[in-house]
Amino acid sequence: MTLMALDPIIARRIEIHSIAERTVQGRERRASVAVWACRACLIVVLIPLVAILFYVASRGIAAWNWAFFSHLPTPAGIPGGGVSNAIVGSLIIDGVAAAAAVPFGVAGGLFLAESDGPVAGALRFAADVLSGLPSITIGIFAYAVIVKIQGHFSAVSASFALGVLMLPVIMRASETAIRSVPRELLEGGLSLGARRATVARKVVLPAALPGLITGVLLGIARAAGETAPLLFTVIGSQYWNLSPTKPMGALPLVVFQNGIQAYPDLVKTAWGAALFLVVMILVLSVGSRLVAARLRKVRR
Repeated sequence: MTLMALDPIIARRIEIHSIAERTVQGRERRASVAVWACRACLIVVLIPLVAILFYVASRGIAAWNWAFFSHLPTPAGIPGGGVSNAIVGSLIIDGVAAAAAVPFGVAGGLFLAESDGPVAGALRFAADVLSGLPSITIGIFAYAVIVKIQGHFSAVSASFALGVLMLPVIMRASETAIRSVPRELLEGGLSLGARRATVARKVVLPAALPGLITGVLLGIARAAGETAPLLFTVIGSQYWNLSPTKPMGALPLVVFQNGIQAYPDLVKTAWGAALFLVVMILVLSVGSRLVAARLRKVRR
């Protein structure tokens, strides 16, 4: 009597092994097809992105010179104008918006990561709904609650609108980053007698810093190129203005307003401003990944 007849477990193992050997080539072929299908999908996705980048770069690079970055806009039909006021205006508007949205976004993400109650569920639902709202709706809201009350357009109202756009992105990204921190770090801090707030501030948040930075930069990139909220809040300006309580220029407004003009010089300026915006958002998006990867490598 054979060993297989004596031990049915060994017989079953031999049978499974033979079946696996017969099907391994088929599984390898299916895996190879799946890999190539994923690569093909990646190429299909990248083609429009590369085409847009190439087209914007080819049209906008001709406008880039020293005058473009250092001069004020000139009247229609007069060449030589720049967008220096719009660049500074965008930095002010986006900077104020980020300064207001980042603390609330990170605090909200920490609350969502540490709580699963009905309040956290409602806040999470509100963040998801807010992230899906059209930006023009938020611009109208900022116009109603700030511009109408102030009686004039201002960069503050634009920063408020862009901050509202940034907030749900930062909040949800912060929640994901904080939840990725090993639970043992929090429990270890609590076991040593530290308060929960102290552990969150000195242990959890530093450990989640790469993800937090990524979320913040992605939130800024999300709002930096928006035009609709600016049309209802800051309205734009052709002059130098550093006061956030007054109208000022912004790069998205330059693209929108100059791009529909009949003057070739203004259209050229619009393409140059569009290229500058694309480069800025690419730097923020790629930079967020590099910074996060660098911080993870340092912490290891």
